[in-house]
Amino acid sequence: MSRDKKRVCPVEQAGSLDNRLRWWLQRPDRLLAPLLKEGMSCIDLGCGPGFFTIEMARLVGDTGQVHAVDLQEGMLQKVKQKLRGGALGARVTTHKCEANRIGLELKADFALAFFMVHEVPDQTAFFTEVAGMLKPGGRLLVVEPPFHVSRKEFFAMAGLANALGYSILDSPRISFCKSLLLQRM
Repeated sequence: MSRDKKRVCPVEQAGSLDNRLRWWLQRPDRLLAPLLKEGMSCIDLGCGPGFFTIEMARLVGDTGQVHAVDLQEGMLQKVKQKLRGGALGARVTTHKCEANRIGLELKADFALAFFMVHEVPDQTAFFTEVAGMLKPGGRLLVVEPPFHVSRKEFFAMAGLANALGYSILDSPRISFCKSLLLQRM
């Protein structure tokens, strides 16, 4: 991939990741409700300002846990600000990852990688590390923007994930996106 495709969205542009138009197009409630249940442990990889994190916390309920992961401390601070004083705060932990390593030691039921895999410098290492963080049978939803990831690149990513031990369960319809629902074997 070209160098500019690896560029991470800066904190100063967090508003473009968390607004009414995006909510209307990508509806976190509708997208995640079929995938998450009360009591699940989930990871929001590249959580940004928490667009999906908050809905994940609602869906996993009082007995569930969401791990919001981002490379930028500023994005994690935005998540914390959203949760401040609310009941959902106890369900969410934040974690600052490194550019080439997530660095979480846990076993989760579900992970979300929304608009971020194309930014990862080493996708083989990424998919391998995420597999290690998922329980057997755990699922990973990968969603990529068509304006940054070509069809050819997306199919190559799917092939890589499959070669690394994920089975492809579905390609959920998400407006203006390419998506894969993967399961750890």
